Amino acid sequence: MIKKGKVTVIGAGLVGSTTAFALMHSSVVSEIVLIDINKEKAEGDILDMSHGMTFIKPIKLTAGDYSDTVGSELVIITAGANQKEGETRLDLMKKNTKIFSQIVGDLKKYITEESIILVVTNPVDILTYLTYKLSGFPKSKVIGSGTVLDTARLRYMIGNAMHVDTRNVHAYIIGEHGDSEVAAWSGATVGMMSMDEYCQEISVCSEFDKNEIYEEVKNAAYNIIEKKGATYYAIAMGVRRIAECILRDENSILTISTLLTGEYGISDICLSVPTLLGGKGAGRVLEIPLSPEESARLSDSARVLKAHADEVGI
Repeated sequence: MIKKGKVTVIGAGLVGSTTAFALMHSSVVSEIVLIDINKEKAEGDILDMSHGMTFIKPIKLTAGDYSDTVGSELVIITAGANQKEGETRLDLMKKNTKIFSQIVGDLKKYITEESIILVVTNPVDILTYLTYKLSGFPKSKVIGSGTVLDTARLRYMIGNAMHVDTRNVHAYIIGEHGDSEVAAWSGATVGMMSMDEYCQEISVCSEFDKNEIYEEVKNAAYNIIEKKGATYYAIAMGVRRIAECILRDENSILTISTLLTGEYGISDICLSVPTLLGGKGAGRVLEIPLSPEESARLSDSARVLKAHADEVGI
């Protein structure tokens, strides 16, 4: 069932404001509430966006507070400390777990399990797990943006290397959104062909280096942060795609971060694997075939995340 389309974005920093702007252009979003500790910043963003209303379909835009989240079908959390140059996503853990404890506490006063919470702030897997624990919501209702962007980066880079439209590339980054993430090369396809078959058939892969592409994907955010200070355009587009899957009840397959309960031999931690996503939130986790090495690396990624969750007492 297609939803009415009320979305709240918590955090009006670069990611939050860009996400709100991207959602404004989505035909399935009818109302956006933008919340920030700096109320004037949120008000300025909403005023700026409102001046472009002539060019899009009607939408209600509000700079609000937590009481305005009532009735939101999707709450997107982008608030938190920013990742600085030379800082890993997991370095942000202790800063942002404190911030999220306050945010989730405030949210619980106004939203019910009818809402879906989408965590975007890094480290996204740890904060998704924390939000699940603090909210008491069903696991289907608390998800993270996970490796949706990493997967998009992988497909883009494969497409470039193979001189093929990136939309015809099907490959996943799974595990942590961070340094232990895993490229599931064994299941990657171009069209209906495996990558190896495509290379043999088309003969465009003589300089294709899987490890080089993986490293480029894994370090993409660091490289962008070094050059311009932050990443926000592509993740905003990824969040918009997640929102559309939920609000249109698409049951699309995305590598969102979700709680695993035995899939891939992993339990009680949030990380990214291909998952059906629709109007009720995260649906069935798909256990795609992995090589023994990929399976081992995914298990290692889960152990890394569990160790970090233990560090902050989640």
